[in-house]
Amino acid sequence: MGRSRLLLIISTLLVVLLLFVMVLLEGDHYMLLSFLTLFVIMFPFFARFERKELDSRGIVLIAILAAIAAVSRVPFAAIPSVQPTSFVIIMAAIVFGAETGFLVGAIAALVSNLFLGQGPWTPWQMFSWGMMGLSAGLLKDWLWPRRRLLLLPFGFIWGFLFGWIMDLWYLVGFGENITLGMVVAGMVSSFYFDLAHALSNLFFLYVFSTRWKTILERFKVKYGLLGGACPHVAKIK
Repeated sequence: MGRSRLLLIISTLLVVLLLFVMVLLEGDHYMLLSFLTLFVIMFPFFARFERKELDSRGIVLIAILAAIAAVSRVPFAAIPSVQPTSFVIIMAAIVFGAETGFLVGAIAALVSNLFLGQGPWTPWQMFSWGMMGLSAGLLKDWLWPRRRLLLLPFGFIWGFLFGWIMDLWYLVGFGENITLGMVVAGMVSSFYFDLAHALSNLFFLYVFSTRWKTILERFKVKYGLLGGACPHVAKIK
């Protein structure tokens, strides 16, 4: 089992554990508990990135993709839940892998909130978009070769998953004596916003995914970025 897949499983289990603890916990420590959980989940990814041997071009590429994902969110801020950020994260993960997808997603949330406002919700957005990129990278061999038949449902489903994770932040931030019923009610009340996110993912993936993948693959192969094979190096070998 790959490390990225193992980290995804552990992250999912920790979120489920957090949900049950929030339901059972008596007191007002939800916020602290949630921040500690998110830190434990995300720290290994950034630690692995620090240890990884990357040339400057690979680092710059991750920064550029994260910047594109972040800035693309700003013009759509007036339309709740509609933005191409998720599309950019998913495509980056499909071309460059799970770890790159996680980093692009997490950094995009942090950078975009420099324009839209930082707050206690930022770590939750970093986690949500990071997990979106991680899962897209792990499933890339399934999502793309089948004529996007799985890619489109994947983006649609993540529109709801993203919203449900962010519902937990709202309950943690403003709820008292959280119960499972409150969690379900929060998910139901955010349905229209989650649907807007899911449909926007569907639209951007359907219209732009083929062109984006072609462009990103060219950069990956031409410059040997993040696992891509540089043609000049291949000839020498």
